[in-house]
Amino acid sequence: MKEGINPDASRQARTSYASQILRLSGVENPRIEQAFATVPREAFLPPPPWTAISMGAAMRTSEVSDLYDNVLVAIDPERGINNGEPALHATWIAAVDPRPGENVIHVGAGMGYYTAILAHLVEPGGRVDAFEYEADLAAAATRNLKDRAHVAVHAGSAFGRVLPSADVIYVNAGVVAPDLEWLRALNPGGRLVFPWQPQKGWGPAVLVTRRKEGFSARSLMTVGFISCSGATARPSAQNLPTESDLAAVRSIWVRNDRPPDASAVAVYDDVWFSSEDIED
Repeated sequence: MKEGINPDASRQARTSYASQILRLSGVENPRIEQAFATVPREAFLPPPPWTAISMGAAMRTSEVSDLYDNVLVAIDPERGINNGEPALHATWIAAVDPRPGENVIHVGAGMGYYTAILAHLVEPGGRVDAFEYEADLAAAATRNLKDRAHVAVHAGSAFGRVLPSADVIYVNAGVVAPDLEWLRALNPGGRLVFPWQPQKGWGPAVLVTRRKEGFSARSLMTVGFISCSGATARPSAQNLPTESDLAAVRSIWVRNDRPPDASAVAVYDDVWFSSEDIED
C-alpha cells in the first residue's frame, strides 16, 4: 500500500466497487468479483493526485474512493497511457476465463493492475508472464508485483518472439493483426483476446479460441486502445476490412497452414481473417 493511503478505506471501497463493476459488465462470476475486491488499484498507479477520466471528463483527486469507480486513471497523459476501464476488463476477463493452474501471457501490462487480477485468478498453481515495452512501466510493474512469485515481468515487446505455452493471452494494446507467435503459443482450448484495429482508432475486441481444426474468432465489443508498442513492423494488408467485414469474422488462419480463400475478410503477411465458422 502506498504511503499515506488508508488500507481500511481502500478495502471498504473495493468491496462495493467489485460488485458495481460486475453489474455494469453483466458478468456473473464470483471469482472475478473477488479478484477486483482483493487487488488494491492504487498500488498499481503513480502517487496521488490522480486523474480519473469518465465519459471524456477528467477529475483530479487524492481520494482513494474516487479510484473505485468505472473510470480510466491516467498513468502518463503525454503518451496516452491509462489504467483501463474496469468494466471493460471484467468483460474481457470473463470471456477468456482464467482458471486456477493455468498459464497466462499479459501483453501490455502497464504498471501491473490487471496483471495482478489475472494472477489472482490463476492461483493456486498458475503463472503469469507479463510483457511491457515501455521500460519505466515495466520497472514499476516489477516493483508492484514483486510479492507475487508466480508472476514474471518482461521488459520488452511480445511481438515476434517465441513465447511460453499459454492457456490465456490477454492483449491490452491495439494491433493491426495478431502476432503469429501468439497463435502458436496457445494450448489446445487456449483463449486470446486482443483489440483489432486494422485502421487507426476504433475496432473490435476479438476473442480467439484454439480448437482442434483451427482458431475460432468472434467480436466482443467495439473499443479504442492505444496502439501496441514494440511491434517489429506494421503487417501489410492485401485488403482493409469494412465495418460489416469486421462483424463477419468467425475464424483466423495461419497462411502457412491454409492459404486465403473466398471466405477471407482481411489478409495479412502471416495470418488472415475468415467468415467461415469452425466447429470442433
